[in-house]
Amino acid sequence: MTTKLTHSLDLSQTTPRSPRATLAGFVVAARMLDKCRAVIAGTADQYHYNCPLDQIFLEFTGIDADAFKDFVATDADDAAVAEWIQANSKSLTEEEVVVWNNSLRYKRISEMPANLQVFLENYIAEVVPADKIVYYWFDVYDIEEGRI
Repeated sequence: MTTKLTHSLDLSQTTPRSPRATLAGFVVAARMLDKCRAVIAGTADQYHYNCPLDQIFLEFTGIDADAFKDFVATDADDAAVAEWIQANSKSLTEEEVVVWNNSLRYKRISEMPANLQVFLENYIAEVVPADKIVYYWFDVYDIEEGRI
């Protein structure tokens, strides 16, 4: 079942926000919201909500994926979703959030688990043009989606 959402993107025509974009002070959250809205609206194309990247955010904040999706389905705007994230995430200090954000923003492929390194080795060769250099994990998303 799909639901029309005012703020949903058609991900067959555009891309979700960069994983670097923040919502409620967290990297990944804005991208996850874009994908969640698109899944609800039936316009996700090849994108998936609650993917491994989303799960990293959900685990860090202690937010339940289904509860998040249920709230997003109310057609809340970004500000309301940010408030919901703040109200429903486990208690985190500003320092914890900043350190976590930076650990993801600047995570190198070589710092990832071996199975993800193997996956990304092949994926990068497939989707990243030869003239582009991947310095950090998030570069893969931003290069593939044309932001850098």
